[in-house]
Amino acid sequence: MLESKIPSGPIEKKWEKARFEMKLVNPANRRKHTVIIVGSGLAGASAAASLAQQGYNVHCFCFQDSPRRAHSIAAQGGINAAKNYRNDGDSVHRLFYDTVKGGDFRAREANVYRLAQISVNIIDQCVAQGVPFAREYGGLLDTRSFGGVQVSRTFYARGQTGQQLLLGAYQALEEQIASGCVNMHTRSEMLDLVIVNGKARGVVTRNLLTGAIECFSADVVVLATGGYGNVFYLSTNAKGCNTTAIWRAHRRGAYFGNPCFTQIHPTCIPVSNENQSKLTLMSESLRNDGRVWVPKKKGDTRPPTQIPEDERDYYLERRYPSFGNLVPRDVASRAAKEVCDEGRGVGPGGQGVFLDFSDAIRRMGESVVREKYGNLFDMYEEITGENAYQVPMRIYPAVHYTMGGLWVDYQLMSTIPGLFVAGEANFSDHGANRLGASALMQGLADGYFILPYTIPNYIASSSLEKVDTSHPAFAAAKEDVNKRIARLLGIQGKRTVDSIHKELGKLVWNNCGMARSAEGLKANLQKIPALREEFWNNLKIVGTGEELNQSLEKAGRVADFLELGELMALDALEREESCGGHFRVESQTPDGEALRDDEKFSFVSAWEWKGEGGQWELHKEPLTFEHVHLAQRSYK
Repeated sequence: MLESKIPSGPIEKKWEKARFEMKLVNPANRRKHTVIIVGSGLAGASAAASLAQQGYNVHCFCFQDSPRRAHSIAAQGGINAAKNYRNDGDSVHRLFYDTVKGGDFRAREANVYRLAQISVNIIDQCVAQGVPFAREYGGLLDTRSFGGVQVSRTFYARGQTGQQLLLGAYQALEEQIASGCVNMHTRSEMLDLVIVNGKARGVVTRNLLTGAIECFSADVVVLATGGYGNVFYLSTNAKGCNTTAIWRAHRRGAYFGNPCFTQIHPTCIPVSNENQSKLTLMSESLRNDGRVWVPKKKGDTRPPTQIPEDERDYYLERRYPSFGNLVPRDVASRAAKEVCDEGRGVGPGGQGVFLDFSDAIRRMGESVVREKYGNLFDMYEEITGENAYQVPMRIYPAVHYTMGGLWVDYQLMSTIPGLFVAGEANFSDHGANRLGASALMQGLADGYFILPYTIPNYIASSSLEKVDTSHPAFAAAKEDVNKRIARLLGIQGKRTVDSIHKELGKLVWNNCGMARSAEGLKANLQKIPALREEFWNNLKIVGTGEELNQSLEKAGRVADFLELGELMALDALEREESCGGHFRVESQTPDGEALRDDEKFSFVSAWEWKGEGGQWELHKEPLTFEHVHLAQRSYK
């Protein structure tokens, strides 16, 4: 039985009650304890800085050459908070409601309410750090709207919000590095988790420059390594983003929650050719002022400026008059796919829709649009060669965020005692669909405001015998890592890592992407194991393990994706309903919207690894809804 450890009492008092009941560690005793944090994005950097400031010894690991290169830097549009500066009806309860509804009622109410409460503190924290949020003429912080809500609660720094927030967390982290409280390990990739007497007590890493395999011990391990969207090969994620840290922990006993819940972002630059290696996000904030449309007539290839108003279909405004262009991401993505499938898509191959700013430019003036979105327009022109001030942008849905991740309880601890998981690496707060501008909110909430309470509580409540890297468990885990590397290097087949990854990505995208069917998912459960067999028998890696070897790095990550891709198909097949980004074609309303089955599937899927060859056991955490009434989502 999964124990979520949700506190009793009124929902608005649960977090306050939990914090009071948590045990504390004496400041003098904190120096005796070590915390390992894997990942240095918003969740990892904020947790490392906060725990080090409390007095704990922190080891922080990232595979980049600097924490500043964490993928959090790529977030563009903003961060949500229930400050209600606009006085437009927002509140903590409304943010909570919008998030539960936006996730199609597949998230824990208690976690989401806590996130909404903490959101108001995050903005104050970041302003104090010097994050240059946009401000109105009078000096107050400005906000804008995002999908799935009818208030303006998103704080932003042009189209660079993730970058500015990460620099704030990075400065806090660097202060602790300079003080000697954080030992920063760059160019280090976690390859295994070390378990001692049932508790997480360390990690095994590979130095990506020298190939050295090293062990590190601690009292607590935190994984803050982001999402697994690159299982699809083409995604908006940086190419280095992977699932290895959480997947190796999963193989050691951490349950994996809702692996099939992935988010398709509606506002990305369309695929241009077969050789493309990643996709580029155009911020959802653009849907504040841009209008989405396609020609009414199939096969209309005229330039957009030559298509009259009465021959345009502003299909989101037509179908969803209440929310219009600001419907949630899953709804907007499916609608774009439908009009393109009808033959009304634009651009090469008909895989695109227009995002048009001509009305906004007429209404506000080009200078105002430049001030709000200028760097995004510049990025679009640099990639496509088109001036979006003069012609509409072309956009199409793409894989962006993963709501699934390691299962955690209310305290963000996995099923392995002592292993905590933060940010996108856990399954926690978004249900079956994440509302825009909520990823940065969750990452900073976990790192700045939740883990600094729950980790000390675990340390104070647990019997943690002294363990160092001389313990036999470290030698055993290190040997497992070395054997895996030797096996990869010893295959000496003919196929490149990228060719296999690309083939896997097409299988996952076509059969477990924007639409899923029992037929396609069953096909994947046959094809992915066959592809995995091909990988382990016909892979070609050049070079050795004792050097910088990016082919070897990628091979280890793709090996994990090949197992994860199978679990995603298994989870999607098991969940015979549609909810949020998980759209089973067999389960939809008459007008094509996602149709949930609350009687059978109101639960979190938590999968336990049972060994090689696609063996998992499903555990279920029931979800109850006491404060948000279960209803068919409607944005009409």
